[in-house]
Formats: sequence, structure tokens, C-alpha cells
Amino acid sequence: MITVRHASDRGQANFGWLQSRHTFSFGSYYDPHHMGFSALRVINDDIVSPAAGFDTHGHRDMEIISLVLEGEIEHKDSQGNRQTLPAGEFQLMSAGRGIYHSEYNASSTQALRFLQIWIEPNEQGGEPCYQQKDFGKQAGFTVIATPTGEDGTLHIKQDARLLQLILPPSESATLALEAGRHAYVHQVAGTLDVETTSLAPGDGTKIEDIHHITFRNKGNETSQALVFDLP
Repeated sequence: MITVRHASDRGQANFGWLQSRHTFSFGSYYDPHHMGFSALRVINDDIVSPAAGFDTHGHRDMEIISLVLEGEIEHKDSQGNRQTLPAGEFQLMSAGRGIYHSEYNASSTQALRFLQIWIEPNEQGGEPCYQQKDFGKQAGFTVIATPTGEDGTLHIKQDARLLQLILPPSESATLALEAGRHAYVHQVAGTLDVETTSLAPGDGTKIEDIHHITFRNKGNETSQALVFDLP
């Protein structure tokens, strides 16, 4: 079964310095029909004004992934990490028993756009951890995060995998899911057919009870999507 969540149907928030679209309920946006999917709890598409950002705030027991689409994030946290996250790089912050951090647009002239993703962990507490990596833009599937951190992937505290799918025009790819697993696809750029369902930028889809998922790019530009393999 495939269930589509169109970009235009997402929740919205506008704070002047921040414009955000929420795939699932978040902050002041509440929809009991969209509270998350499996362990996936948040996908926010955030646009932050120049020199603005999120002041220091706390998290605990959450796996927080960021992917910068445009601009750069200036990150600081209570573990002593001070990093700049440029476009194309992934960041994974395991909040563990508690961490404080701030995120700012590193530019005083250009807007920052990034995806903020929350995944609920399968273990509570523990030492907070920060990871950051550029996985490139090679065609096909690239595994970004795994429960073991194997083969240079980011280590996530959940029985879940995050994959990046890059498909040039007229190309296709297939993903096999184990029995009982679920998948969620978030379309980042270009268009993509997931089985017989077409996705545009910002669209998402829940996938259940399908063990082999076929992806096809029938458009004229390269397609980029995030694929979550979930319990």
C-alpha cells in the first residue's frame, strides 16, 4: 500500500525569520492523522533568513538529522562541537540523555534551506553524539545512516536506515524491504515515480506491505529523494 502526502497539504509556520513546512504534526501544527510514521517523527522543510536562526535549546532521546539544501548551518552544542554544515552534507545529532544546541544561518546575505528530520531512538539515555559527513551525489542508492554505522555510514540509535536516491532522467532503481518493514520516501528535487505513484518536490509517501519497490525517473532532470527503511 502506498499513501501520498502532497507538499501542498503539509502544515505551515511563518515566524518572519523562519518559514517551515511540516510533513507531520510539529509545534503549533497538529493533525491527528499525521503524527509520524513508524519511528519517523518529523520532516520539516525550513527556510531561515540571513543571520537568523534557532537560539540555544535542548533535546533528549531523539535522533536528529539535518540535510542542507541551500546555504550553510552554523552549529554549536553543549558537547563542544562548533561546526559549519554546507549544502549537500548530512548531520546526525543523537540527543541521548540531553544536549543543548543552536543552529544559525551562517550567511548574512543569503537564505538557508534545510531538512530537519527526527527519528525516535530504540534506546533511552546514553551519551549525546554528533556526526557530520558529505556522501556525494553519485547515481543510485547511497546509504547514509545505519544502526551499526557500518561502511562509513552515520550511526543511528534505531533499527532504521536512511538512504539517498539520485536518479538521472530515464533511470530506475529497486529497493528490497524485509518482511514486516516499512518505507517512507521524501522527494527532495526533481520528480520520481514510486511504483505507479508520481512524486514532485516536497511530496512524501508511506509504503507498507511492499517488499520490492521500483523507482523510475521519467522527468527531464535528475531526481533526488530520501528513502527511510523503518521497523
